[in-house]
Amino acid sequence: MELLRGAIRTYAWGSRTAIAEFTGRPSPTAHPEAELWLGAHPGDPARLETADGERSLLDAVRADPDGQLGPAVRGRYGDVLPLLVKVLAAEEPLSLQAHPSAEQAVEGYVREDRLGVPLTSPIRNYRDRNHKPELLVALSEFHALGGFRPAARSVDLMRALAVPELDPFIGLLSGQPDADGLRALFTTWITAPQPDLDVLIPAVLDGAVDYMRSGATEFDDEAKTLLELGERYPGDAGVLAAMLLNRITLAPGEAIFMPAGNLHSYIHGVGMEVMANSDNVLRGGLTPKHVDVPELLRVLDFRPADETMLRAPTHRDGIELVYETPASEFAACILMLDGENLGHEIDAPSRHDGPQILVCTEGSVIVRAKSDVVELNRGSAAWVAADDGPIRLEATSPSRLFRATVGL
Repeated sequence: MELLRGAIRTYAWGSRTAIAEFTGRPSPTAHPEAELWLGAHPGDPARLETADGERSLLDAVRADPDGQLGPAVRGRYGDVLPLLVKVLAAEEPLSLQAHPSAEQAVEGYVREDRLGVPLTSPIRNYRDRNHKPELLVALSEFHALGGFRPAARSVDLMRALAVPELDPFIGLLSGQPDADGLRALFTTWITAPQPDLDVLIPAVLDGAVDYMRSGATEFDDEAKTLLELGERYPGDAGVLAAMLLNRITLAPGEAIFMPAGNLHSYIHGVGMEVMANSDNVLRGGLTPKHVDVPELLRVLDFRPADETMLRAPTHRDGIELVYETPASEFAACILMLDGENLGHEIDAPSRHDGPQILVCTEGSVIVRAKSDVVELNRGSAAWVAADDGPIRLEATSPSRLFRATVGL
C-alpha cells in the first residue's frame, strides 16, 4: 500500500480553488484545475509515493501485474487496471458529450487507425479500444444534464418559453414523442446552418428571460441553464439540445450513472468519478473542440429516460454505502466511519480480490494493510495492491473514504 498522488488536468472549465482546497494546496491556482486522475491510464498515470521515491502506477502494474492486480483481475482484463478514478471540479459547463459502447469503441479505433489519424490528433474520436461507462458521486451540490427525457416534458418546456420560432419543432416532437422524434429534432438542430442558429438561439434565450421574469417556477432550473449556456457558448446548437435533456441536481453523496450512448454535460460542482479505463469522448456541442456529428449520431441512444433512471441506486451494508451499477470494470462505495465505529480499528468489508483505490473525502482515517500503514486526510489517496489486502481502518472523528475496486 502506498500513498497515491493524482495527475492534475487543466481545462478551461475547471476551478482554480476546488481541487486545490480538496487536496490541501494553496488556492487560487495559476490555471483552472478540472480533473485529478487517480489511475493507471497511459495518458496521465498517478504516482505512487514509495520508500525509493515516486513511481508511476502504470509502471508498477506493468512490472508486477499479478501482485498489483491479482489473478482474478488479470484473468478477466489482462495486465491492465480496468478502472480510472477522478476528482472532477466543474466551475463552468463541460462539453455536451457521449461515450461509445465496447463494440463501437473497438470498431472506431480500428477505423481511425486504418485512416491514419494520429492518436494525438484533435480530430481523433477514439484514443483507445475501451468503452467508458461512468459513475459520478457528488461531493458538493452538483448540477448536470443527462439523457433524453420523455418528449412530452421537453414539449412542455418549449411551450412554457412561449417562443414562436420554436413552434415547428414543438409540432415535430409532439407529433412523434418517441426516440425517433427525439433523433429527428436533435439532428435538425445540430446540423442547422449557423445563420438559422443565430436567429433561433437568441429567441430561445429571450424566452428564458421572460419566463424567469414571469414568476413561474416549474422550469426555473432549465431556464437558468439555457441562459448560462447561451452566455458561455453563443450560437452553439448545444444550447438548444439542452432543452431535450434531463436537468439533474445531486445532493452530496447522490450519484448518477452514465451508460454508453447517453448524451450529457456536467454543469457545476465537485464530484468523484469512477469509470472504465478510457478517454473516448464524442462531443455534441458546448465546446470549441472537434465535433464529429455523423459519429456522434451513430453512438447516441435516443430512448427517453426519466432522470430517476440515471440516478445510481444505493444500499447500506455495514459501514459501506454501495453504489449499484451494471458496469463490470468497477465497483464503488463510500466507507462511512462514525458513531460506534470511531476510536478503534475495524475491518473494511472485503468483497473483491483485486486492488483498491481509496480517497478520503471527509475527516481523517488510518489505513492498515499487510505491508504498511498510512494516514489519509481529506483529499489524499492510497493504492492498495491486490496482494496487500484486506485492510483495517481507524478514525477518531466522523470520516468518509471513497473506495473503487474492480467489479468482478
